[in-house]
Amino acid sequence: MNIEIERHPGVNVLTPAVRRLDASVSAAFRDGVAREINAEPKSVIIDFTRVDFIDSSCLGTLVSLLKMMNGKGELVVCALNPGIKNMFALTRMDRIFTISPDRASALSRFNP
Repeated sequence: MNIEIERHPGVNVLTPAVRRLDASVSAAFRDGVAREINAEPKSVIIDFTRVDFIDSSCLGTLVSLLKMMNGKGELVVCALNPGIKNMFALTRMDRIFTISPDRASALSRFNP
């Protein structure tokens, strides 16, 4: 699975280059993001600009990635479409994750 990486001081922006994050790509998504989390202690923004759909396996993967951060930095998700945003709200994941409306606002959290 292709994940585009944009490096900034103190934070890396990861953009999954797929339309669907489901069980078929969940492990590859987890491995790709985990590599970045473990490579250097930085915060991570996951940009969902290109993602149209996520399923429950992806939500579980996001929770495991959040736990993996464990004080290494902050995990922020951004650019959720209305369907994905609704799934976060229905599962109450919007209370667990920091959600920014877009990449610029997510980056501004780290570069005021």
